[in-house]
Amino acid sequence: MDKTLLKGLQVLEFVAEADGPSRITDIAAALGITKSNAHRVLKTLEHAGYLRQDPRSREYAASFKLWELGSGLVGRLDIRTHAADILRRLANEAREAVHLSLLEGGQVIYIDKIDSPEPVGAYTRIGGRAPAYCVATGKALLCHLSEEELAPILARLEPHSRNTITDPQQMREELELSRQRGYTINRGEWRESVWGIATAVCGPSSQVVAAIGVSGPEYHLNQQGRCESLAEMVMRAADEISRSIGYRGDARKAVPSRPA
Repeated sequence: MDKTLLKGLQVLEFVAEADGPSRITDIAAALGITKSNAHRVLKTLEHAGYLRQDPRSREYAASFKLWELGSGLVGRLDIRTHAADILRRLANEAREAVHLSLLEGGQVIYIDKIDSPEPVGAYTRIGGRAPAYCVATGKALLCHLSEEELAPILARLEPHSRNTITDPQQMREELELSRQRGYTINRGEWRESVWGIATAVCGPSSQVVAAIGVSGPEYHLNQQGRCESLAEMVMRAADEISRSIGYRGDARKAVPSRPA
């Protein structure tokens, strides 16, 4: 393993994911490296064009080069093109935020979203991440993993709200119930006031390739019959996307996916 490269990637990820510009001291403290090492890595990343330094504050921020790389990758995810109109229709019908997600390791990454047309809704951002076991689209993707792929994720269930499922057996039961009914529910397991409904999207080879879901404030979704009606909308949308990319089977019988 190239430790220097790994350190550089860790610094790059820290700066890119920070809420604002980062100071050398903050980076060094967060990653457990010396200030001199942090400075050397930052200068290398700046020279390569991945970071930029404010000449006055001396703080670092990600450059547009990262955005260009990410946009190129997302642009090659043809599923976004196929799903775009369907996502918009679902958002208008459900009156909630809509997400299209992929599984990357034990996390979901949101590759597309439509905000709720209502004044109050759930907030996420394209490119944002969340623990897969805490959100509806994540659980929809976990449902289709093999036992070998699922086990290490269930071995690291950490609480993110008082509603997070942290017991592996309980999570297995939750995923099995989701497989049987065809959709997953997040009951404030990532953010306590936000609920979600999701299901899987399948590709032409019968593998799960993404998940689509809606999310909104608890008081929107926690009404009699609301989750069930939203689930019907989400499953219809997922079926439409799946068929648009060549899937012809039953999503409940989809083969395990392969996470990145």
